[in-house]
Amino acid sequence: MPDSDSVVYQLSDGVATITLNRPDAMNSLTAEAKEALLAAIERAKSDKEARAVLLTGSGKAFCAGQDLREHADLLGAGKGLNDTVRSHYNPIVLGLARMPKPVVAAVNGVAAGAGASLAFACDLRIAADSASFLMAFANVGLGSDSGASWTLPRLVGHARAMEMLMLAEPVKAQRALEIGLVSRVVPKKELDGAARELAVRLANGPTVAYAAIKAEMTFGSGLDLANALEMEASLQDQCAETADHMNATLAFLKKEQPSFEGH
Repeated sequence: MPDSDSVVYQLSDGVATITLNRPDAMNSLTAEAKEALLAAIERAKSDKEARAVLLTGSGKAFCAGQDLREHADLLGAGKGLNDTVRSHYNPIVLGLARMPKPVVAAVNGVAAGAGASLAFACDLRIAADSASFLMAFANVGLGSDSGASWTLPRLVGHARAMEMLMLAEPVKAQRALEIGLVSRVVPKKELDGAARELAVRLANGPTVAYAAIKAEMTFGSGLDLANALEMEASLQDQCAETADHMNATLAFLKKEQPSFEGH
């Protein structure tokens, strides 16, 4: 992973914590920050000591999306989007969604535009009570990107997704919980502890099974029932060969708490 101050990677207790670290700019994403974020995601994927990933932001915001100052400079230079959607955002979102480990988003503040899309690409979202989500694309004359057209309707349904994308109004944390955008809301001062507790719990779980669940959920939504069933069968065969499955089965029969090693 290249040196960068804009993204911080830390490993502890089996959890790779990736922190967006441009607090003075609401963790908005420059080209350098996007490259550093992608590198951190790739590092977490290959890090054998990391069995879960926690994505969060420093300061008051989770991520305000694209850095519009840099974007305005590119527009002024006639470079448009400079292919950042394909070169940066798409690989980042796919990296999170295809991570063979659970990914938790700790949304500590505003998540806007592509920043909100990053949270949607994670497996679980826990939000501070001061957090909010804003699909800001229409406000600057753009359609959605970073997977929002795929992830958002799967989280909240087609009608609410259209409302969020077209009206571009902020959705506060409690409302986000009501519509299924997040799974839990906690007081801001408790967010770090609650998110870390969840990530550590996942890091101590059956990693291979979690990867299978992610693959089933991602691809199953686009398959007919017969193909979804076949995919489940194939992945189940792989899980059945793991030591985690054998040990957990024996622990169940002995009425003991299973211990998972991630393989």
